[in-house]
Amino acid sequence: MRAVLNTDDGIRTVEVDEPGGAGIRLSVAAVGICGTDVMFADGGVTGFIYGHEFAGVDDTGNRYFVEPAIYGGECTECRSGNPQRCTEPGHGILGIHRDGGLAEAVVVPEYTLLALPSQLDVKDACLVEPGAVAWHAVRRAQARPGERMLVVGGGSIGLLAAAAARHQGLDADVDTRHGHQLAAAERLGFGHPSGAYDVVIDAAGSESSLARSADSARPGGRIVSLGVYRKTMPIPGTVSLVKELTYVNSIAYGRPEGVREVEEVASMLAKQPDIAQTVITHRFPIDEAREAFRVAGDRGAGAIKVVIEP
Repeated sequence: MRAVLNTDDGIRTVEVDEPGGAGIRLSVAAVGICGTDVMFADGGVTGFIYGHEFAGVDDTGNRYFVEPAIYGGECTECRSGNPQRCTEPGHGILGIHRDGGLAEAVVVPEYTLLALPSQLDVKDACLVEPGAVAWHAVRRAQARPGERMLVVGGGSIGLLAAAAARHQGLDADVDTRHGHQLAAAERLGFGHPSGAYDVVIDAAGSESSLARSADSARPGGRIVSLGVYRKTMPIPGTVSLVKELTYVNSIAYGRPEGVREVEEVASMLAKQPDIAQTVITHRFPIDEAREAFRVAGDRGAGAIKVVIEP
């Protein structure tokens, strides 16, 4: 079968063995390219099949999103509804720590599957994963009705965070950098930045976006960081100190009080098809994976979420 690997010659679609082992076999319908994937590709990370945002169809025609977290289920974190913090041996993420979904077929543990609502197209369901990352960040913010929220960053995570906030009964403005991101935010009905905010979600993950977040927060405000920093997180010192800002880190998603956050996001996407129609800007067949990665890494190409459809 065909799969996408990073090689000495960059991203390539190659022939690999069919997947085996215990689990449920899916024909992969769609895989989103994450910024992490682009970073891995640019950094020369090799040795496994990329793709942690994916959905597919089993041999009987049932449609599933795959929650890519692999965890043991017995540690304190797992039992408390935070499998993303699993401390047991062997935990990890499909497509990051082991083979993922950028292939024509996968075999995954049954517990990773989420049956899709009938209204959600399986080719849009790859948005559930980044949507859950965004949903979890909004929950971590612990925003109360009436509080003002700003999302810094108009990429897929930023737009999905604003959508998640609205779905959770909150209003959010979006601070975008590029024209196509602004157009997407306006299409989804999000406001423009103005004044100071109780909660700021940094969905861009850069030194400048973190500084912008601190500047936009009111005194005593909260900043939720979704950025992945390889070394030191560049928190602006003086403004954070003077304003007594609180920083909250957020990673992945879990099952608070027994409710899967990925299931909540799948429901949101099913009820609001305009989200997927706006956030997914490009679709490529698997044979054009190299071009798909190029577009995903080129902000000037007008991309928000680039999807490969094996």
